[in-house]
Amino acid sequence: MTEVEDMSCEELDCMDSLQNAGQGEVEESLLLLANVALAPPCGDEAACACDSEACSSVVEGSLQSMQLQLQFLMSKADDLQDCLVSGQGHLEKEALASAVPEFIYTCQPFFNHLESTARCTVSQLTLPFDMYTQLLDLSQQLCDRLQQLVITYASYNVLCLDETEPNSVSHFCIGQFHLGPLRLTTFLYCKPTPYLARVDTGIYKCMRWNVDRLGDEQQADVERGGESETETVGDTEFYFLCCEDIPITEADDKSQDVPHCSVVRLWSIGQWVQVKPDPESEDIYDWVLCDIPQASYERLLLLGSDEPSSCKATDFLQQLLLSQQTE
Repeated sequence: MTEVEDMSCEELDCMDSLQNAGQGEVEESLLLLANVALAPPCGDEAACACDSEACSSVVEGSLQSMQLQLQFLMSKADDLQDCLVSGQGHLEKEALASAVPEFIYTCQPFFNHLESTARCTVSQLTLPFDMYTQLLDLSQQLCDRLQQLVITYASYNVLCLDETEPNSVSHFCIGQFHLGPLRLTTFLYCKPTPYLARVDTGIYKCMRWNVDRLGDEQQADVERGGESETETVGDTEFYFLCCEDIPITEADDKSQDVPHCSVVRLWSIGQWVQVKPDPESEDIYDWVLCDIPQASYERLLLLGSDEPSSCKATDFLQQLLLSQQTE
């Protein structure tokens, strides 16, 4: 009896579902997500001109649509996990391994809509705080579910979380939004990952933000309610949410109200400061011959021993960047 013949009817149905959920379903899901109506984008004159009550009404209706969309995506995640638990055989593992990254990709427009609407500086002036928090709560729910899904797949050896491997799913994007002249893209690591791939710094990254400083033309496109067609070439900074285990001495243990243990895990937000190759170097060979860039970690904000949620950590970074703009 062949491997396929040995599968149960339920497993074959699961396989058919995964195989049929190819590029067509990915495109269909993207269209479905893209068509969900939200508040006017940051910079849109309609958004700036409308009064608070009118804007709240628009977003309240959109919030209901987003809640339904979240239910749809969460059910898809449950289906993928059910297929993993009931699945048998090498062929099905290959289908599952490709289905999860494709599904995460279909979630990107949903994350982008939520983050850009909630965090847009114009929206924050018009949205009631409860709507702001509800939008980010939807984003956090899906973020946590996807992280759990990827970790579960990794525990079955279907996916790899080692970022040094070319086909790993060590991290994924959880939204993009604009903050004045800045464009922030947020990534979540599925587990604490060494800050540097080949050097043990004792620092582990859990989130990354790519912060692009837009040129005048790109910023003008955003302010008109569109997206720049020109990709940012330079002026990209990298910020991280990191954790590190700090030894606790007996004196520290007595002077601070901390549980009795040998180490305490501390969280911080910091910036990637490139060391190798020299960022000031104009020698092209320095860059071409560098296998893996090396950098130091500049701590900018100490968060203490409580791990922040991904949304809360982005709140902290947003406040930090806004404070830098006003200096």
